[in-house]
Amino acid sequence: MPDRVYNVLFLCTGNSARSVLAESILRKDGAGRFRSFSAGSTPKGAVHPLALRTLQSMDYPIDGMRSKSWLEFAAADAPVMDFVFTVCDNAAGEACPLWPGQPTTAHWGIEDPAVVEGTEIERLAAFSVAFRYLKNRIGAFVNLPLSGIDRLSLGTKLREIGRSEGATSGKSDVA
Repeated sequence: MPDRVYNVLFLCTGNSARSVLAESILRKDGAGRFRSFSAGSTPKGAVHPLALRTLQSMDYPIDGMRSKSWLEFAAADAPVMDFVFTVCDNAAGEACPLWPGQPTTAHWGIEDPAVVEGTEIERLAAFSVAFRYLKNRIGAFVNLPLSGIDRLSLGTKLREIGRSEGATSGKSDVA
């Protein structure tokens, strides 16, 4: 049993695709060690149907998934975050709210599958690619020795994870 459960927030502008994928992946792959959340600076108000379809096809949870504002997590009664990751370049460039507890932050940008145009198969392929990149990053994250690593080294490792395959050329840290 872990010493503690870490709270992790994934941010994206619309909170309809990438951040939702990441929330679900960590919910399953980090069960017992992590509690995952997602939000957006300007949420779309609905989760993209292909994000939900991708998660279901990969046997990842979709229950309770909704598009919501990051302000929910800046409120006084919100869970205190240990980690905040931006998964889109727009969110990384925005001024984020002040998060209680001063969480460790990093940018893990990947291309937005929701903007891909084409056939349904091409659009689903874009979601599958985004899922794979996020799953790889989250796999590396959950295998870090969190209790045995200092904050500076941890930040460096998290930024390295964000530069792994599929990284966009945006900012390297959360603003």
